Amino acid sequence: MKFKELLQQREIAFIDGGMGSLLASRGCDTSGVSNLKNPEAVIEIHREYSEAGADILITNTFTMNRINIESTGLDIDVEEVNQAGVSLARRAAGTEKLVFGDVGPTGQLLEPYGTYTEEQFYNNYAEQAEILAGEGVDGLIIETFTDLREAECAIKACKDKTSLPLVLSLAYTTTQKGGRTIMGSSVEEAAALAEKYGAAAVGANCGDLDPEGMAVITTLYRQATSLPLIIQPNAGKPKLVGAETTYDMEPGEYAQGALECMENGASILGGCCGTTPAHLQAVVKTICDR
Repeated sequence: MKFKELLQQREIAFIDGGMGSLLASRGCDTSGVSNLKNPEAVIEIHREYSEAGADILITNTFTMNRINIESTGLDIDVEEVNQAGVSLARRAAGTEKLVFGDVGPTGQLLEPYGTYTEEQFYNNYAEQAEILAGEGVDGLIIETFTDLREAECAIKACKDKTSLPLVLSLAYTTTQKGGRTIMGSSVEEAAALAEKYGAAAVGANCGDLDPEGMAVITTLYRQATSLPLIIQPNAGKPKLVGAETTYDMEPGEYAQGALECMENGASILGGCCGTTPAHLQAVVKTICDR
C-alpha cells in the first residue's frame, strides 16, 4: 500500500511514537547508534508499535545526517547507520506497514547566527535523502524542525533527490501569534512551505506543547492549508527532573488529546517524546471506539 492510498482508505492513519526514551529504558543509546549496536532492541520497539496499531513506522535515523554526526563526534558511518535504520524498520513492518525515513535537524545554525551555509545544509540533507530512498523507504518525514530556513533546505533536497511522498513537521513552543517555533517560524509559514514543495502532509511534533496545545496548532494548520495534517504530540509538557527531561501523561488522557486533534482536522496521528506503544494503542482504541 502506498501513502496516498492509505490516506484515501482510512479516516485516520496511525504513525508510531517515541523511540529514544524506550531505547534508554532498555539501557541502549538513544540515537541511531543503536541501529548498529543494539539492533534487536530497535526492531523490538518497531514491532511493539506495529502491534499497537501503527500503519507507518519511522526509521531510527533522526539526526543521522553528516553534519550532526560529525559535529557531535560520533564514530559511525552516515551510510551504514541510515541503511541499518531502514533495514530494521522494514523487518518489523513486513509487507503490510509503511516505512518512512526520518530526517531530522542538524543541531547547527545557518549564517549569520551560525557558521553553516544553506548550500552545506542542502548537501547534507541530499546525502541522507538519497541513502534512505536507495534503501526503499515509502516516504520521508522531515520532522522536529524549528527554523524554517533549515526546513526549506531539507525539503528542497528531499524533493530534488527523490520522488517519495514528503511529510513536513515542525516543533512549536507556543500557540500564540499563529503558533510559533522557538525560532519564530509560524504555522502559516510552514503550511506555505509544504505547499510550495508539494509535500504530501504537514503538521507538528515534539516542542513544548501538550496534546491540548497541539489541538490548537491543528486548528491553525487547518485554517492555513487543505493538505493532510500529521500531529505527533509529546506525552504532556516536558518537565525537568534533576538533569532529565520527563513526560508523565498517561495513555488514556493522551488519547483524549489526540482525539481532539483529530476533531480539529488531523488525519495522521502518532506520538513523540515520552510516548510508548501503550499511548498509541490507547489512541487507536479511543478513535476506533468513538
